[in-house]
Amino acid sequence: MTRESIVELLTAWRPKYKRASRKEKGRILDELEQLTGYHRKSLIRALSRQYTGKGRRGRPRTYTNEVRAALAEVWELSGRLCSKRLAPFMEEFLEVLERCGELKLRAEVKELLVRMSPATMDRILKLVRPERKRRGPAPRAARQLKGKVPVRVGWGSGVRPGYVELDLVAHCGTSTKGEYLHTLNVVDIATSWCEPVVIRNRGREEVTRALEEVKERLPFPLLGIDSDNDSAFLNGHLLAWCKEGGVEFTRCRPYRKNDQAHIEQKNWVAVRQLIGYDRYEGKEEAELMEAVYRDWRLLVNFFQPVRKLVRKERGDGRVQKIYDKARTPYRRVLERPEVREEEKQRLQELYHSLNPVEIKRRMEANLRKLWQLRK
Repeated sequence: MTRESIVELLTAWRPKYKRASRKEKGRILDELEQLTGYHRKSLIRALSRQYTGKGRRGRPRTYTNEVRAALAEVWELSGRLCSKRLAPFMEEFLEVLERCGELKLRAEVKELLVRMSPATMDRILKLVRPERKRRGPAPRAARQLKGKVPVRVGWGSGVRPGYVELDLVAHCGTSTKGEYLHTLNVVDIATSWCEPVVIRNRGREEVTRALEEVKERLPFPLLGIDSDNDSAFLNGHLLAWCKEGGVEFTRCRPYRKNDQAHIEQKNWVAVRQLIGYDRYEGKEEAELMEAVYRDWRLLVNFFQPVRKLVRKERGDGRVQKIYDKARTPYRRVLERPEVREEEKQRLQELYHSLNPVEIKRRMEANLRKLWQLRK
């Protein structure tokens, strides 16, 4: 039965129920229980007073529709951050949005957003979050120069900024035939600073050119790279480049993706969620993708907080992971004593000049143009 039908039925039975004896009321309730499926106590309350089918029992809501709508808007503007990253970043992000004139909230709404827990955010955002389908690209691996490149298993604690993991993400669609674009993705272990660069092919010259670009962009010296066993990395050209620049070169164990957990996670967050799995192979596509990454690197490094694993605790037959407070790579760089003060000052000036919403609009406009060219 519909809610309207139940209201009409209870309205018709209410006068008879109020005049009935105790025994007759019991029979009426038995019949209405079968018809409506309502609990007996609910029927007693509904028949004893005017029932409209509307209203909400219990304590009033703390997070009103205005707060929920504001949370959905902020979540969308943040690039759909997960709640455990968005909650500790909320106060700073609201200040940035207000400073840039992109959002204006009442003080009460702002206060509720800042104090909202990650679990509550998940509960409120459940209705607006889209379902995500995840599938992987077609990887290619080779074995070259393995004896000259040592294996690294884990980073341990106390790693300095400048040691990075890197990987290639193929934009080949459903076929690896021919030449197509790749993204060389680089992530710093200590600060989670991320630098994606478009390359036209898997050639050695393209890879080293992209690494030179990354080396210039990083706010600290490049000290070491850790790659998988792809022939695009394990070759004499890149090995010579590392020796010449004083960069330590290591690799992970074959078929052990967990050895490169940092870059594998960033491949999904910073490339696949953004670009997708379609095929791109032309000059125009490469230029548009470069424009997207120019904006995306600013968003992901300055306005996308990350959590880092502190330790694991085993108990009651399960392993609990303990994370630190979510902070942006920009904030993590400012906290590192190894980074030069001049570089920190440059980053602070850049941060205060950025409007994340305007950057996101420009990036999405370029993405729409790029998607029109997909094969």
